[in-house]
Amino acid sequence: MSTTPINADEQYEDSSEEGSMSFLDHLDELRSRLFRASIAIALSFIVCFIFSDRIYAFLDKPVREALDKIQKVQLENGVGQLKPLDNLPDDAIVDYVFSQDANLDGINIPAGTSIPAKIKTEEKGNRFIVTANKVVLGNRFIDEGFRLRADAIGNYSRSSVTVHTLQGGFNLYIKVAFYGAIALSIPAILWQLWSFIAPGLYEHERKYVWPFVGMATFFFFLGAAFAYYIAFPRAIDFLLSVSQNFQPLIEVNEYFDLIITIILGLGLVFQIPTVVYFLARLGLMTHTFMLRFWRHSIVVIFIIAALLSPTTDIPNMMVFAVPMIMLYLLSIGIAWLVAKPRPSDDQAEAA
Repeated sequence: MSTTPINADEQYEDSSEEGSMSFLDHLDELRSRLFRASIAIALSFIVCFIFSDRIYAFLDKPVREALDKIQKVQLENGVGQLKPLDNLPDDAIVDYVFSQDANLDGINIPAGTSIPAKIKTEEKGNRFIVTANKVVLGNRFIDEGFRLRADAIGNYSRSSVTVHTLQGGFNLYIKVAFYGAIALSIPAILWQLWSFIAPGLYEHERKYVWPFVGMATFFFFLGAAFAYYIAFPRAIDFLLSVSQNFQPLIEVNEYFDLIITIILGLGLVFQIPTVVYFLARLGLMTHTFMLRFWRHSIVVIFIIAALLSPTTDIPNMMVFAVPMIMLYLLSIGIAWLVAKPRPSDDQAEAA
């Protein structure tokens, strides 16, 4: 008697063993995958918290540049009487005016006294003032280069981003580290996601893990880069230009929530090709289906763009919508290239 049927049954039983897991087994598997993903996020969190100030400085750059632009516009339009010292180059000669009574090495200097001084910049970018030459005060003098107290000196844009509470800065860095850990852990999270759904797939379908993880990671960071370098700067420029007749005062946590929402939102939106590739390889999506419902898809895309855009103007909304339309067209091509009919249970068993 031939043993071939027995071997075939055993082979199918082995290949579908995970697919026949009980409900409690699925819950246990989900718990295990979530735990492993959490470990990856926790380890990444430690690394990101150490560098949280640098990560935030990177995320903070668009608003700094936008504030510099609006500052130049305000100065050109004559808005405000006081101009920031950052507009002056190094070694610029100024009249330093003591805003209050001071005492320099036993010499009393009344408020309102002015002396010639120079603007200097430290390696870290901080501005300070030194005496431009020797200054005689009473029967004594101050050497050239003596550093003067300058409480008001600082980066103009940086002073426009504020925290409202004592613990605001610490809470901000916690959020920066958390979202940075999620971004850093994207490959591990996707791997655990795939490992959870893999038991419900056929044996040949489980081989798509590398294209799935690779494409998802690539398109997530591509969407995040598009948000950071193109979409968000345009949005922040528009918002600040509307308020160019005012002095903007930006709360740091509100700013961070805004930029991280746009970055994560576009990172997820850019997953359209990945999702279509995965569904097309499983035989659940075809290019004809996507072409048939392209009008509905365009409406959904514009709704998503309106939700992601922090402004209400059409040009900025188009900045979000056009890339999604291009991704949809790319996904149609992907579906046309890789789509295949999903095999029936009998076919899978026979295979």
